[in-house]
Amino acid sequence: MPEKDKNSQEGPDVRGNLIKVNVGGDTIFVDSNQYKPQVEHAKKLKQQHRKPKNPKPQEWISEEYSKHKIADYKPFNFVDGEGVRCSLYVSGCLFDCPGCYNLAAQNFNYGRPYTQELEDKIIEDMSQSYVQGLTLLGGEPFLNTWVCLKLINRVRKEFGHTKDIWSWSGYTWDELQKETPDKKEMLSKIDILVDGRFMDDLKDLTLQFRGSSNQRIIDVQKSLKAKKVVIWDKLVR
Repeated sequence: MPEKDKNSQEGPDVRGNLIKVNVGGDTIFVDSNQYKPQVEHAKKLKQQHRKPKNPKPQEWISEEYSKHKIADYKPFNFVDGEGVRCSLYVSGCLFDCPGCYNLAAQNFNYGRPYTQELEDKIIEDMSQSYVQGLTLLGGEPFLNTWVCLKLINRVRKEFGHTKDIWSWSGYTWDELQKETPDKKEMLSKIDILVDGRFMDDLKDLTLQFRGSSNQRIIDVQKSLKAKKVVIWDKLVR
């Protein structure tokens, strides 16, 4: 630990490569090159211990935040659920999970507007026989219900239930039961929900289709019928 400052000089506190800091009420001078890593380490520790935001029921209203924008569209991928998927990443999320892998998409203004042209393209891509279904990610799909429901309804109109629909959400199953009608409607029309905030201290890269062990892969239609959470029957880990 550097010595307590005993200097009584007047004028600016500049001493070569040293910077002035306050430690426990005492003014000390430390080498700036040595101090910077300590600051960065402290920031990292603070980030690790910070938790995602926890909204009250119906606190976040989709249409008060959503700009009807999408961050990305990725057709024919194998990572966003079972089989070949067409994945729509919507813009905007309020959970602010530490360690979020898609920080840019937390901004509701990020990306480009959802258009009829894009919707037609998604339907065209999904019409391929090898495509198993649609995946909704973000951002937070349940804070973009106008976009998601529009596409969900189109998929059901075009393909019925021959294509499945997955969605990720920072909301848990229990939280969605207490949410606004649009969120409940969206939940009722999908097949699989991966629920819960990403928790950096529970991160596990060996898990199927999710980043932390608190998250669950829920069979939505079976859960609605059973009136309790039913885990996807193809879960391995």
